[in-house]
Amino acid sequence: MQLRNLLVCTMLLIFSTALIAADVSGKWTAQVPGRDGTPREQVFQLKADGDKLTGTVDSGRGGDAPIADGKVSGDSVSFTLTREFGGNTIKWTYTGAISGDEIKFKRTGGQGEPREFTAKRAK
Repeated sequence: MQLRNLLVCTMLLIFSTALIAADVSGKWTAQVPGRDGTPREQVFQLKADGDKLTGTVDSGRGGDAPIADGKVSGDSVSFTLTREFGGNTIKWTYTGAISGDEIKFKRTGGQGEPREFTAKRAK
């Protein structure tokens, strides 16, 4: 009987831990390396609703751009960002891992090499 109770408690703990998603909602800022290596500030306004992620990204060039295909799963986030520059459409994919007040992002796509950077929760 004790083994059964221990097993049930263990399963409940594992299940409840899997349901807890990291708190990603809010304002985040990051210094993102540009093509020439010079960092540029990006501001992320994110809102999680269950496993759906919405929000905007502002890099100072062209104002806020809405994110698309946003997802939150546990400590992982992902979304895409599309911008128009000089008649060209550029799409980036962001994937990240949340740890406390930081998100370690990797950005791919666009016209350059993948970039890795850390966004910090704005206070």
